[in-house]
Amino acid sequence: MAHLVRYLSHPQVEIDPQKDVECWSLNAIGRARAEALAKSGALAGTTRVVSSAETKAIETAKPLVASLELDMEIRSAMHENDRRATGFLPPAEFETVADAFFAKPSESIRGWETAAHAQSRIVGEVRDIVDGEGDGDILIVGHGGVGTLLYCALAGLPISRQYDQGPGGGGCYFSFSTHDMAPYSRWRPMEELIGL
Repeated sequence: MAHLVRYLSHPQVEIDPQKDVECWSLNAIGRARAEALAKSGALAGTTRVVSSAETKAIETAKPLVASLELDMEIRSAMHENDRRATGFLPPAEFETVADAFFAKPSESIRGWETAAHAQSRIVGEVRDIVDGEGDGDILIVGHGGVGTLLYCALAGLPISRQYDQGPGGGGCYFSFSTHDMAPYSRWRPMEELIGL
């Protein structure tokens, strides 16, 4: 029997150049958005919640699992593209490097994990999750970069930043069926789940 899978990117974070990016937390807006989704009942029918091990993803998933009365599964290989080689980059510089990351998927841009490798990693993780046992919908909480790479792979599209979630700080989702894993739509703001 087919079930629904939602891939949700974490919402807005507190940017702290003194911390590793993997340890950044949600900011007040991001926390409020996650709490609103948790309280909405929009995820009723979800029986598994799987999160990246990064702090911002876990903080997004926590209110959701609490409202669903579920345990959180954490998978460390679902992390965002590995960009520890550069660490924090000022926003304008980050956007330039991110553009190159998507434009040249087989090349390591300034020591970053290649987009092709990151795509293979996230697709493998999601296929493993979908192949696991379960009798309801699945929520996967992760990141915008690898989420876009996942979307491209599932939609049969070449890697391109044109399919990214766009500006706004994250907190977007797309969904697909465990039957064929083809996305129903491109990224949508999480508020659309609530009907706002």
